[in-house]
Amino acid sequence: MEHEIICLGCPNGCHLLCTSKPGGAVDVTGNTCDRGADYGREELLEPKRTVTAVVRTDSPRVPWISVKTTRPLAKPLIPELLEELYRATAALPARRGDRFIENFRNTGVDVVFTRTASLEEAT
Repeated sequence: MEHEIICLGCPNGCHLLCTSKPGGAVDVTGNTCDRGADYGREELLEPKRTVTAVVRTDSPRVPWISVKTTRPLAKPLIPELLEELYRATAALPARRGDRFIENFRNTGVDVVFTRTASLEEAT
């Protein structure tokens, strides 16, 4: 089976043709760098995405704070992560880079704050 995708591995945006082979191998053509071949294989075998979202806080003055994953997460786990994030409440203060969720579902992926919100700002 063939899949045409645009590579996001570097700024070139190569048009890749990824062909599934027997035994789970993937043949990638159209890439101008090694990252393109890696991206094409991963996109077919185990696609991942970096997740960005907002989380409710315990402060009425700063009702939401932005978060993101530290590494791309397997696509099938993204709805589960978003559900957990949207149910959660973050206690302020929070500093950019502080962990909000550590090692989500034993994937090695953390969720961190992408901005700082101080107590002074929150009260």
